[in-house]
Amino acid sequence: MNAPLTNPLDLLDLGSTLSETERDIQRTVAAFLTDRVRPSVPKWFDDGAFPREIVPELGKLGLLGMHLEGYGCAGTSAVEYGLACMELEAVDSGLRSFVSVQGSLSMFSIHRFGSEEQKQHWLPQLAAGEAIGCFGLTEPDHGSDPAHMRTRAVRDGGDWVLDGTKMWITNGSIADVATIWARTEEGIRGFLVPRGTPGFSTRDIKNKLSLRASVTSELVLDGVRLPDSARLPLADGLRAPLTCLNEARFGILFGAVGAARDCLRTAIEYATTRVQFDRPIGAFQLTQQKLTDRALSVNTSALLALHLGRLKDAGVLRPEQVSVGKLNNVREAITTARECRTILGGSGITTEYSPLRHAVNLESVLTYEGTSEIHLLTVGKALTGLSAFAG
Repeated sequence: MNAPLTNPLDLLDLGSTLSETERDIQRTVAAFLTDRVRPSVPKWFDDGAFPREIVPELGKLGLLGMHLEGYGCAGTSAVEYGLACMELEAVDSGLRSFVSVQGSLSMFSIHRFGSEEQKQHWLPQLAAGEAIGCFGLTEPDHGSDPAHMRTRAVRDGGDWVLDGTKMWITNGSIADVATIWARTEEGIRGFLVPRGTPGFSTRDIKNKLSLRASVTSELVLDGVRLPDSARLPLADGLRAPLTCLNEARFGILFGAVGAARDCLRTAIEYATTRVQFDRPIGAFQLTQQKLTDRALSVNTSALLALHLGRLKDAGVLRPEQVSVGKLNNVREAITTARECRTILGGSGITTEYSPLRHAVNLESVLTYEGTSEIHLLTVGKALTGLSAFAG
């Protein structure tokens, strides 16, 4: 059998367009995950457990809030952060979700909208993995429509009293601090709610078929009293949490490429060693068509992610462009995961191989941080100038 003439995971030689620093970060993250995390992921997925013990290790590696400046954060570029997300999700979407929520939602909300006192108190702990954060925006009846959230914050003297429920919150029950968004008489505002605050409780969502190696929770606020110093002073209106979501979506469009790439790698390895009819199944035309189609998808999705990353580093990335990236790359990743699973045959339904695990995880990724329909309509509005959103 002739050896492949090129790296099938990088047909377009995109690696040559990266700086040495970008390549070093990608290699360092990949090596850590290969040695420390990848062997345990199938068991974590089977057990429905998130390995909290690795959080300080992620902090030591500089992955938590890595694209933020100061306060113990690494201050990397957008592309460097994206490449780290790509490697994280190549292992498991739940792992990338943890890093994304910690850095691009919890830490970013404090970094962008918090007071200096809030930044000094929380960001170094969160960056080091000594504390965990979560982001409470989605509600049981208001997912894609956060403008109509029911959680309320009412002034009571110099304090605020919060009541409401948040749902589908990654890291919820293990978080040391929750960024909670609530409706006030002045509009939507953000608050930092520490673990243990009276009236604040959490409940993990069980029986998940997706993102099993990740903590997903309901947050309940029942008369939670906070001083005004817990309010994010620069968060004014719905634009604040949506800005945070856009940060998280950026990580997803890189992460989805990682999941798809891992599926393709697994399928190629299997197809070149699995023998049927006296030949490796990779020698059959239909298998080669599947592999070629998926390699084209992985490579063009990676090209899109890198292009958007360069735009973000240049300070010109627009929200609808992030929507293009998430919509396309998650769609393509799910198709790749499903198609690669078929190449594995019956073996593909076990946790020994990653494609089906990636496929079910990506079902959640398709939905969170804006469903595919929301991103489709965001792009549609950019194309036509006409909003299809109700109200």
